[in-house]
Amino acid sequence: MNPDPADLWLLPERAVDTFAGALGGTRLLTEEERARLRRLRGQGARRRFLGARTLARYALSARSGRPVHAWRFRPGPWGRPEPEPPCEGLRFNLSHTEGLIACLVTRGRACGVDVERAPASPDALTHLVPRLAEPERTELAALPPAARADRFSELWVLKEAYLKALGTGVTRELSGFSFTTPPTGPIAVRDPGRPSGAADAWWFRLLRPAPGYVLAVAAEHGRPGHLHRIDLADLADPGEASAA
Repeated sequence: MNPDPADLWLLPERAVDTFAGALGGTRLLTEEERARLRRLRGQGARRRFLGARTLARYALSARSGRPVHAWRFRPGPWGRPEPEPPCEGLRFNLSHTEGLIACLVTRGRACGVDVERAPASPDALTHLVPRLAEPERTELAALPPAARADRFSELWVLKEAYLKALGTGVTRELSGFSFTTPPTGPIAVRDPGRPSGAADAWWFRLLRPAPGYVLAVAAEHGRPGHLHRIDLADLADPGEASAA
């Protein structure tokens, strides 16, 4: 039996004020979350934090029926937020970059999502490519500059999504595992640091959710076709969602 699909929710930053305001704004947040919000520097950082925490509640409610205002989160061993109390085995992960917020929701399996601007900047290529695994560095070196910047962005979001799904974050060395994206066939990870055969339990998707962005999804026990994408953009009513 195939597992339940993963739900990928996308919220443009420009829609955060309308989206969050319709659901209660900062009143949805716990006191600890409001304190974190106040500590953030810059209007954009605060908007993205509010949008991410509001989107997580909305996406989890859509999957479970629990009221949006009832969600609370506890930090996991590496700081990743998890529903508290647990609800129907639901797991979620958040990512945001300037202009876009993503939330991935699964049931009973680990998941991770990462979104970044693309292609990567020359500064990122200079300082971050050396952190990749040797096969990935070899692949990038064989590409022309424009393709190299774009492919680096893909590898980076895949690595981030995978580590977030594992729950370790960037405490692991990025050179310790590598990704391949065959012309045909699924994206695969080679991870000698995990038990033998563990990598076979993972599936990955690379998406271009909007011009100038690249996004990766990582989830256990599924297949790429089982991804339900919901775009929220310029909504007067958060109940209006376009599914793709």
